[in-house]
Amino acid sequence: MKIFPSARVAKIDAYTIENEPILSIDLMERAAGKLLDKVIEEFPAPRNCKIFVGPGNNGGDGLALARLLNQSSYSVEVYMLNITKKLSTDAEINLQRLKLIKTIDIYELASAEAMPWVFPDDIVIDAIFGSGLSRPLSGIALEVVKAINACEAKVIAIDIPSGLMGEDNSNNNSHGIVKADLTLSFQFPKLAFLFPENAKYVGEWSVLPIGLHPEIIRTEPTIFKMLTREFVKSLLIPRKKFDHKGSYGHGLLISGSYGKMGAAVLASRAALRSGIGLLTSHIPRLGYEIMQTAVPETMVSIDRSDLIFTEFPELEQFKAIAIGPGIDKKQNSYRAMIDLLEAVKVPMVVDADAINIIGEHSELKNSLPMGCVFTPHMKEFERLVGKSKDAYTRNCMQREFAKAHGITMVLKGAYTAIACPEGSCYFNPTGNPGMATAGSGDVLTGIILSLLSQGYPSKVAAIIGVYLHGLAGDLAAEKIGLEALTASDIVNFLPNAWLALKK
Repeated sequence: MKIFPSARVAKIDAYTIENEPILSIDLMERAAGKLLDKVIEEFPAPRNCKIFVGPGNNGGDGLALARLLNQSSYSVEVYMLNITKKLSTDAEINLQRLKLIKTIDIYELASAEAMPWVFPDDIVIDAIFGSGLSRPLSGIALEVVKAINACEAKVIAIDIPSGLMGEDNSNNNSHGIVKADLTLSFQFPKLAFLFPENAKYVGEWSVLPIGLHPEIIRTEPTIFKMLTREFVKSLLIPRKKFDHKGSYGHGLLISGSYGKMGAAVLASRAALRSGIGLLTSHIPRLGYEIMQTAVPETMVSIDRSDLIFTEFPELEQFKAIAIGPGIDKKQNSYRAMIDLLEAVKVPMVVDADAINIIGEHSELKNSLPMGCVFTPHMKEFERLVGKSKDAYTRNCMQREFAKAHGITMVLKGAYTAIACPEGSCYFNPTGNPGMATAGSGDVLTGIILSLLSQGYPSKVAAIIGVYLHGLAGDLAAEKIGLEALTASDIVNFLPNAWLALKK
């Protein structure tokens, strides 16, 4: 699913109107019908609806919805903000239609003092401003938004919460944004929905298809995309009848240290559950019995050190390498990391302490082999790339780093972002808060290592791996809940995730 900047959506609307062809007022009616269906689904009639309307097309959507709600047994009151006397053409048409219905009361709001009393059982519908906003709210709009946020009713935002900008909110006024319980976005999600600091404004969100023209959606470029099951499934390489374990690659996992052998076990198990043909796990000497007992399917390479990573085996036999889970950051590990980066000629996953080592020794950033996949969480990202004041800026930094160093950067979290070396950025919809647990990232490292070893390109391996990892977590959460979820559960549900993905 493509995610377009707000300005580009207006172009897609215009193309649809010209080439479907359809009148803009009829496209607005189509959108209002989709809104009505969702409101009925979430909040069945009878309910009291208070709709706050601005002067633009977002207000026009609200006016059209008011009429349809009235026809569907909802009690409707409309409050028009006195921002300007001139409405958009389609908003004016819908206002005149609404005035013909005597059972709908229409009020003008000239100041926040004229705000109606909103009861907890009411539904507040925000149709003040859409995604084209370019500056923070002020005046009557700001005061009304504050009043909406102070009420106890459920709040539905049409297309985007008023006051929230579609992409960059780094200089926005946090007090001037509607805090919606449900946001109903037309055709595409907004980029701002995917950033953590905006969650309190967006609430739960749904995308409502309104029939924008498929040709312009297909051809219009955007660097931002949301993963879908169908897309990820299309990337899978089918297995052939006469394939053997050599067909699916030999991977090297460098992981573990004294007290952190669990990371090596989790990553190894995840790799083996994701289709790799052969796996060698390079671990400190004292981890030998642990690994041979916990993961009998993996071969073991033993470091000369009892405790940490200080060396690596000959690399010619490996199709891909992963390094980082639980290796610690000792000086000997840093020196071994320098040697590894110079020697590697195959794709590599860089995670956890390997990222921290590179972050502490910035000269290593210039030695990264092409095809690397970095998988940091937020703090590791900051150590590697730098701090940012908000998630939009952080995403810009992530994309710039990926392009500058020719790597794929996976920034883990809700809607995990995958920045690719050519500039594109994919967001992942799978996963849940139960996965915020120790070892979850080690599992992802193992999955991506497995896919790289099987011959998937770095970008594709990251996309499939992130989606599959989140899907396994979702399937686990359905069975055992969020609070009880562990990284081992994610590994255990990987078979279910593969089956669900290929279904």
